[in-house]
Amino acid sequence: MKVLACLKRVPNTGAKIVLTEDEQRIDTSGLGFTMSPHEECAIEEAVAQVETHGGSAHLLTLGPPEADEQLRTGLAMQADEATLLETDDEEWSPRATADALADGIDRLDDDEGFDLLLFGNESADAANYQVAVRVASELGYPCVTGIKDLEVEDGTAIARREVSGGEEVYEVDLPAVVTVKEGLNEPRYASMRAKMQARRQEIESVEPRAETRAGGLEKVRLEAPETDDSPAEILGEGPEAVPKIVEILAEEVEVV
Repeated sequence: MKVLACLKRVPNTGAKIVLTEDEQRIDTSGLGFTMSPHEECAIEEAVAQVETHGGSAHLLTLGPPEADEQLRTGLAMQADEATLLETDDEEWSPRATADALADGIDRLDDDEGFDLLLFGNESADAANYQVAVRVASELGYPCVTGIKDLEVEDGTAIARREVSGGEEVYEVDLPAVVTVKEGLNEPRYASMRAKMQARRQEIESVEPRAETRAGGLEKVRLEAPETDDSPAEILGEGPEAVPKIVEILAEEVEVV
């Protein structure tokens, strides 16, 4: 069984976001980088499926040369191979990203091809929810999104999605695309030895190809979320603070 997990290099979650002067990009000069928790679960699932069924787990990302850091993290989690579709530091649109990934997957496929393609449900930065669905459309594969339980049996993926009051169960023939959410599994801890081995492992770097299409959405500008820098008010300590808390809650209820 051949499984592919796709990931994206994103700014550390919780970091203060600062925009460039033209409001077109995030200023990453003072940021650390990681991958989203959803994608960590996708990598863990890829490795776990291979451990169960045999085969290999491959990682793929589109990004700058520095994205090999995230790929090496995945290799330290026991993925077998990794490929970087190397770009400059510019952010690609979801459609261009999906085109490049689909083309990259075609180039990576051997005669057998990948059985299962795993993505995070959405990236931790832009959260467009588009790339995996677009890749599935480009490749002509069935796609199931928002999955928190996955089994593979006899060439079929059984995927479960949580809904209010229960769950939806999907059965799709492989090859298929599945987007997973945090909570699907518990990503393994990469030991120091595994990290050192991953640093020495070769990562294939290739030039991405994306089809240029007219039309579609055009980004006008980015807007950073508002921040509240007002000082915190200490209402008191212990039981003596309760009346003031009740008073403030009562005021809030009246406003609502």
